[in-house]
Amino acid sequence: MSEDGVTLVVRAAEKRDAGRGIARLPEAARRELGVLSGETVVIEGSRETVAKMWPARPGAPAGEMLVDADTRANAGVKIGDSVRVRKIDVEDARSVTLAGPSAFERTSVDRETIEEVVKAELRNRPLRAGDRVRVERLGGAALVVSETAPEGVVRVTDATSVSVTASSSKGASETVRDAVKSVTGGDDGDGASRGRATGVTYEDIGGLDDELDLVREMIELPLSEPEVFAHLGIEPPKGVLLHGPPGTGKTLIAKAVANEVDASFTTISGPEVLSKYKGESEEKLREVFQSARENAPAIIFFDEIDSIASKRDDGGDLENRVVGQLLSLMDGLDARGDVVVIGATNRVDSLDPALRRGGRFDREIEIGVPNETGRREILDVHTRRMPLAEDVDIGRLASRTHGFVGADLESLAKEAAMTALRRVRREGGGGSGGGSGSEGGDNRVAVADMTVTRADFESAMATVEPSAMREYVAEQPTEGFEGVGGLDDVKRTLERAVTWPLTYAPLFEAASTDPPTGVLLHGPPGTGKTMLARAIAAESGVNFIHVAGPELLDRYVGESEKSVREVFDRARQAAPSIVFFDEIDAIATDRDSAGSDSGVTERVVSQLLTEMDNAADNPNLVVLAATNRRDALDPALLRPGRLETHVEVPAPDIEARRAILDVHVRDKPLGTDVDLGDVAAHMDGYTGADVAAVCREAALRAIQDVADAYEGTEANSHADEVRITRAHFEAALESVSPTQV
Repeated sequence: MSEDGVTLVVRAAEKRDAGRGIARLPEAARRELGVLSGETVVIEGSRETVAKMWPARPGAPAGEMLVDADTRANAGVKIGDSVRVRKIDVEDARSVTLAGPSAFERTSVDRETIEEVVKAELRNRPLRAGDRVRVERLGGAALVVSETAPEGVVRVTDATSVSVTASSSKGASETVRDAVKSVTGGDDGDGASRGRATGVTYEDIGGLDDELDLVREMIELPLSEPEVFAHLGIEPPKGVLLHGPPGTGKTLIAKAVANEVDASFTTISGPEVLSKYKGESEEKLREVFQSARENAPAIIFFDEIDSIASKRDDGGDLENRVVGQLLSLMDGLDARGDVVVIGATNRVDSLDPALRRGGRFDREIEIGVPNETGRREILDVHTRRMPLAEDVDIGRLASRTHGFVGADLESLAKEAAMTALRRVRREGGGGSGGGSGSEGGDNRVAVADMTVTRADFESAMATVEPSAMREYVAEQPTEGFEGVGGLDDVKRTLERAVTWPLTYAPLFEAASTDPPTGVLLHGPPGTGKTMLARAIAAESGVNFIHVAGPELLDRYVGESEKSVREVFDRARQAAPSIVFFDEIDAIATDRDSAGSDSGVTERVVSQLLTEMDNAADNPNLVVLAATNRRDALDPALLRPGRLETHVEVPAPDIEARRAILDVHVRDKPLGTDVDLGDVAAHMDGYTGADVAAVCREAALRAIQDVADAYEGTEANSHADEVRITRAHFEAALESVSPTQV
């Protein structure tokens, strides 16, 4: 056991550990310190603080310690700094007093409830006077430990008396009030030092670790270590442009970086700057930059920067002047490194090109739609204080939410919690029993015992859809190949073209082989082409974007091509995804034989060919198309590299018709005299859609028999008498004619 401690490098905590006062140590350091899980360690940076030791995950890098933002602030260190860690013994606390913003005195929540919540959050946690803690269940309220009994490092237990005071009260010392100011960013919570400390930490951002590293490299280093750039003889970066779909976390990243570097943070939105009076908009911009220089280090954040800095060719005189002023101000930041400009937009192509050159926005970072690992981290963030039932599997939720951005996942968690609340209220609020005997007591017990279940999340999934895909029919089909009868060869081909690249990416890489980009399903109407496309999407577990060909056509020049581009853009953002063009012959007919349609078909086909060539570089994007007129398609679309795999979906033979019948009668009440093999034998020439129509017609005739046997709605009480007999199938075969003869 080491008496002097060990030296470790600070890294950001796991998302679920935020606000819990946990330090995760690698196994080698744990053994050297002789500390066990749950014991207390002292972390020495520029200041000292304490944390509860938990082991890091297996395979974690040696020499690194994971701690959250509060612990880093208490120790006076940043990510990448080295600290000294040693073991310490602690006593149980008799009492702990915490100081918070004076807004606590004006809140409608009574003091007793606040103190109960704080005590529950701090239970079994080591503390010392001057430590900062964040209470997630009070909206992330920041508190500072002002006094403990006994003094020194203590542990909060069930027997500890916890009290919360406002920082302006007499019990709060000057030191504590200063600490509260630094935590809350205000003057005792009343006044407003210009956005100092945003309250957002790196642990509040999931799925964007790589992007965060890029932003930190461009912003945190210039503000915290400008001497590095002086040594290298280069100017520090002036600006970073974050772009990507709405809800992916662009604003959140800017706030987290400002909080971690303890910089003054000023947010500017377009409407605040623009004024109808000439010169006033430019004056407001100049004031913002001047204030930032006076409060350096500072970050100026332009949210939705496209609203004030769009292309000057497209705007009027006012917009042109504002863009010109912004360019001048960013050029005027030459002599410093302590003011950085961050811009965020989801319309990066609409920005004025002069803003996007080096020396202004030096780096453009795309904040994209998160992958499954990212979605898992985001869900960890939004459910870390949620009382989840044992049947909730966050990993499974992450795998089912393709295309969801961070804002969508936050809405999903919130909706699941609201569903749980509605369920408890519907059950009367006292279902958990016990309690104080009064109705209010029963409600309190029910709330204390309330959990969010898997069923609550399933209900939320039905109401929350991915925002990146709302303009298109995007869904996640649930019925796989079990809902498609026969067509075994077609299923295998589709599986190889669509599922394999997603499942066996390392094997494709080892073989140095690109997966097929597109698959064309062709065959007579009603043979199941659309159903196969939906089934392979369900089997792969990816987003399914259903595009009907005529939907893309528009009478205005350029609009049809724009629609094609947008479909592929959204598909790339929500990858892995399948884009399914149903009836593709409506938009991609042979250009040589195209009629007088003002060249729309030619332009759409050309755009489609370009987009498919681009899609070939993305293994997570597959294009499926269906047609019953393959000969009408443009030959350029059918070559290798585009729709290169052609799969014929033929009219079913007798074995396939028997399999299709099995699918469609799976849950139907069949009579004992029904021989499905004999029914299939009498369906020569019937397609899959025809077989489904026969089954539906037979079921309707069986329902009619029961409905005719009783008067009015009395028939509903005899639903168990519905039986589909051989006679019903024979009558259905007579009334439903085959599509193909």
